[in-house]
Order: sequence, then C-alpha cells, then structure tokens
Amino acid sequence: MKKALSLLMVFLVAVMWSAPGFSADKYVSGSIGISWMSDADLEYEFDYDDDYDLEAGFDSGITLLGAFGCDYGDYRLEGELGYQNGDIDSIDFSGEDGEFDDISGDITILSLLVNGYYDIDLGGGVELSPTVGVGVAQVKADDVEFYDDDYGWSASEVTFAYQAGIGLGIPVSDGIMLDARYRYFGTTDFTVEFADYQFNTNMESHSALLGLRVNL
Repeated sequence: MKKALSLLMVFLVAVMWSAPGFSADKYVSGSIGISWMSDADLEYEFDYDDDYDLEAGFDSGITLLGAFGCDYGDYRLEGELGYQNGDIDSIDFSGEDGEFDDISGDITILSLLVNGYYDIDLGGGVELSPTVGVGVAQVKADDVEFYDDDYGWSASEVTFAYQAGIGLGIPVSDGIMLDARYRYFGTTDFTVEFADYQFNTNMESHSALLGLRVNL
C-alpha cells in the first residue's frame, strides 16, 4: 500500500506540472463541513462464524478538505488532502441479539485523492460541477473502549479510497468562488482488531461542505 501511495504522489506531481498543467489556471481551495459516516459491518474473518459479526454506528463529525488544482476551462484536475472523523456511538451483534454499552472512542480518516471535475456553466459565472476522485486513505480508530475497558477496537491501516459528488460554484469576487458541495466517500476493505479477533470492514460517509476556491 505504501507503494500505491508513492505512485499516486508521482502521478499527481507529473500531471500538475506537465506542459498542459502550466497552461492551465492554478487554484487552491479549502472546505469545511459536516460528515455522516454510514454504519460499518465488521465481518469476522472466518465466514462460517456469523455470530461474531458486528455493526458499528457513528455520530456526525467534521470534514476538512484542502486542494491544489488546475482549471482547463470545462474541466479541472486537482490533488486533495482530506480529514474526517466521527465518534463511535454503538456496536451491535449482527449474528445474535446484543449490544455493547458505555462506548468511547472515535475514528479518523486521512485521505489523499486525485479529483476530476466537469464544470457546467449555468450563466453569470455560476458553475455546477459533478466530481469523481480516487486515491488512498489511512483509517485509524483511537481509544475505542467499552465494558469497563475489557474490550477494545483498534485500527490503523492504509487502503484505497474513492469519492463522488456534486458542487455549486458561485463567484463572490474576481478570482474567488464560493463552493457548496455534497460528497460521498468510501474505502475498500481493511482489517480491524477487535477483542483479540480480526474483522474485515470498510468505511462510507456523506458530507455537506462549504468552502472557497481562489485562483493563483
């Protein structure tokens, strides 16, 4: 996975600083918003034992995004660094009735994505922009404890990530756009250590974001 991260960085730098990249308008952007992580199914690594499968639920959290991009007119290409988190508020048995109480801890996701946008001119400088992105993410669960600390959940793993969404760009001054975005984010499977057992799971989230895009 470290090799995949290195290849992504090389690809991003090559695209941004290629000859077509130099002819494009450069910009930086930043966004902040609320994220809602979907319930995560923790599947026991041995498929025959469904009684050990669990489901984790999360409170809403925060999403922060920063990006550097190239604007080619009708489309844009950018590299994006993202952060999102959410508190774990429930862990339920999937194979049988049951629930863990007194849960504390949270999960954080750091992501590095290459995004593509297609900008649709709505008139007056306003843009409607569908977007897709692919990259990598580090998922980390911190201090997840319950049952008087007799059980715990830990994770710190790098996995592939992807996103899709749509945004509305509104000009507020020369070279500055106000961006309002919806983002769906997901990861591929990774491993979670839970009470001396290993589970496979993945993360999905929805975010509502507001930010600024500034031409350089």
